[in-house]
Amino acid sequence: MTEHVDLVVNGEHVEVDIEPRDLLLDVLRGPLGLTGSHAACEQGACGACTVLVDGTGVRSCLMFGVQARGTAITTIEGIGAPGALHPLQQAFHEQHGLQCGFCTPGMVLTALELLRRNPNPSRGEIEEGMSGNLCRCTGYAGIIDAIEAAARSGATV
Repeated sequence: MTEHVDLVVNGEHVEVDIEPRDLLLDVLRGPLGLTGSHAACEQGACGACTVLVDGTGVRSCLMFGVQARGTAITTIEGIGAPGALHPLQQAFHEQHGLQCGFCTPGMVLTALELLRRNPNPSRGEIEEGMSGNLCRCTGYAGIIDAIEAAARSGATV
């Protein structure tokens, strides 16, 4: 038995028929073809699957797709494009805030939410705000530097 779900994803109205047990992550990656959010721990501990739901960071591996009915979802695909990076993505690039890139979509969306709540965070506030996102490659210095640089440039849109 499927349920019909209306969503706004990256500014576009979409309708999908999904199983009630389908996770939002699987809906995004499957029928919607948005593969930027990654499945990693599948327990909400790493942040690789983070998307913004009505502007708030959500672990899409912990939310059922039907729970997202009527919401506005932003994925990494919705904030920039090749050749037209969002200022936060550009800062990650310039400050070497990524290596393998697996965690980067979740990091960028978490940082975007942080900067929208606090446009001028201290380094400590950035560290605390990003503490729920894990990276196994970078050591975090470049990530934090990127968020600081983005904050200085006003990258909150």
